[in-house]
Amino acid sequence: MLSRIIGILLISLRSLWMHRLRSGLTTLGIVFGVASVISMLAIGEGASQQAQQQIAHLGSTNIILRTVKPPDQEVADASQQTIQEYGLRYADTERFRETIPDAQVVVPVRRKPKQIFYQSRRITAEIVGTVPWYTELVPIEVLLGRFLTPMDMHYSQAICVVDETVLDHLFKFDDPIGRDVKISGEYYRVVGVVRDISAVSGAQDDTSLQSSAQSNGVSGAVYIALATMKNRFGETEIQFGGSTGMSGEKVELSEITIKVPSMELVLPTRVVLADLLERHHKKKDYQIIVPLELLRQAARTKRLFSIVLGSIAAISLLVGGIGIMNIMLATVSERTREIGIRRALGARKADIIVQFLSETVLLTLVGGLLGMILGACIPILVTVFGKMPTVITPGAMILSFGISAGIGLTFGLYPAYQAANMDPIESLRHEYPPPRNSPQDIVNADTYNNLPNDDAKSPKVQDRVHDNEFPFGVARNF
Repeated sequence: MLSRIIGILLISLRSLWMHRLRSGLTTLGIVFGVASVISMLAIGEGASQQAQQQIAHLGSTNIILRTVKPPDQEVADASQQTIQEYGLRYADTERFRETIPDAQVVVPVRRKPKQIFYQSRRITAEIVGTVPWYTELVPIEVLLGRFLTPMDMHYSQAICVVDETVLDHLFKFDDPIGRDVKISGEYYRVVGVVRDISAVSGAQDDTSLQSSAQSNGVSGAVYIALATMKNRFGETEIQFGGSTGMSGEKVELSEITIKVPSMELVLPTRVVLADLLERHHKKKDYQIIVPLELLRQAARTKRLFSIVLGSIAAISLLVGGIGIMNIMLATVSERTREIGIRRALGARKADIIVQFLSETVLLTLVGGLLGMILGACIPILVTVFGKMPTVITPGAMILSFGISAGIGLTFGLYPAYQAANMDPIESLRHEYPPPRNSPQDIVNADTYNNLPNDDAKSPKVQDRVHDNEFPFGVARNF
């Protein structure tokens, strides 16, 4: 049995090798189909994991409140030289602490982009005014020195903690601890260095609150005590210009984050927060963000994204499978006489089916292997040149290889059954097409004898006579 299978495989390999170019072109559809499956799954998985990591960084048990600028019609006209006050306030922080007993941590934050100077170097970074327990919400990793302490808050000390981006731009090879940096004309002593936070910061300038700090050319972060920020920077931003010459905006806090003990309390707490804000804010100058809802939405988006990408890849594989079936049907037609000879020598229908199926499966498996190699290279190129995260999972590779084998079996069955069901006698009678340059109507000696003299003496006909294409006698005199 094993020797029979090996013999069939060798025959299949020899047949494919005899038509190398055709076999290679046939596998291209499978190669690109499998490569597209792996690439699309890798890109989709990379984007999904990045989104989930960023959302999870915000905390699945956190509720984030952010200041947003109300619509123009809800804000006083700046031409009246009035101070427009909106957004979250310090009173909201105290109100949340008193009203929501389940709140483990309430963290107020104020953000403002500023230029940071050290000697002759400078960088535009985001000043983050916050509290020492900010680290209970955000995974701050201290690399050098320390983070903010309650003493810094109590005494409004002029100290700061910088991240790696600010460290690289300002200090390069200098030790930053104990150095003074200049912010808005005042000096702050560096007491610590923390690792960059790669997450959806949502950091916004509290005077415009329309675009993120990153879109304003801001890079890096400098952390100072919230009390220090309130005393040094104030709460009102005065803007000069226009026909009246002056306008202003007062924003106390950029965001407040509330952490609850469990995910079951997130949505009920959100309802309570929304009610409190609606009662104490005349304008819709806040936004409630629930990372848990974002995580669920990200999961739904991932499923939809996977379905779309999988459908596109399935279409390309389907096209490749149809191409293989088309070629195999043509191969069966070409090898009709060979099939008849094999059947006459004792080959069973099952042997013919296995032979043609093995040829189809070999084609698709080779295409699948090449597609896996190409599919593993494309995500790497996307990551290097496109700066997009990609993740190649073993499941995607196994799935793609299995699909290629399945395509070989599925699209090879019909041609194999066509070959196996041929009548051996009719197959043996099958004649190959006449030579390309021969007259198509000359098939036997009777036809030759009935030709006019001029046609019978033509070089093409005489060549066929000399080649014994009319072996049953030519009774013609010239």
